[in-house]
Amino acid sequence: MYPNKSIHSLMKNTMRFLLPVMLIFSMINMGSAQTKWALDNAHTGVKFTVSHLVISEVEGSFKSFTGSMTASKEDFTDAQIDFSVEVNSISTDNDMRDKHLKSEDFFNAEKFPKMTFKSISFKKLSPKAYELHGNLTIRDVTKKVKFLVTYGGTVKDPYGNIKAGFKATTTIKRLEYGLKWNNLTEAGGAVVGNDVTIVLNAEFAKEK
Repeated sequence: MYPNKSIHSLMKNTMRFLLPVMLIFSMINMGSAQTKWALDNAHTGVKFTVSHLVISEVEGSFKSFTGSMTASKEDFTDAQIDFSVEVNSISTDNDMRDKHLKSEDFFNAEKFPKMTFKSISFKKLSPKAYELHGNLTIRDVTKKVKFLVTYGGTVKDPYGNIKAGFKATTTIKRLEYGLKWNNLTEAGGAVVGNDVTIVLNAEFAKEK
């Protein structure tokens, strides 16, 4: 009879210990729940600039893209971001130039219809500044890139939706991604520069 009392006492004491521990873990799991954010395409833009004849810049944009973000922290420091751009949606306000950009000389949109980005880390530098590191794939080349990000803030819109805004900027070397077309001016400068600056103004909506 005494052993049974000992076992019962041990089980009772064990449960007294386990219940608070289980409650704490439950609260931790609830606090770390992933929040999903969907890209608001109507309020997002993907633009780029590249030098022309050394003396000026040509601007362009992509009209079709998708993106998503998940994060459990309010400051987004654990955010995971995915972005995809339809190459055929490129526009520089010149049909002949756009056709050339879609060709094998540059993007080869028929063989490689999408550019993709997948984040690795989202580091907070200050309340409004972040560094976004990730893998950018253009054609069949994937390279690590760093975006400097300005966090615009999080607000509720007139329809009750929670929105978060970001501006991300980076510069890549187009020749490293196989956008190989090149020609030289009489002075020896490149007709189209190697450095391409990408600016992404993104607005995300918190999924309900």
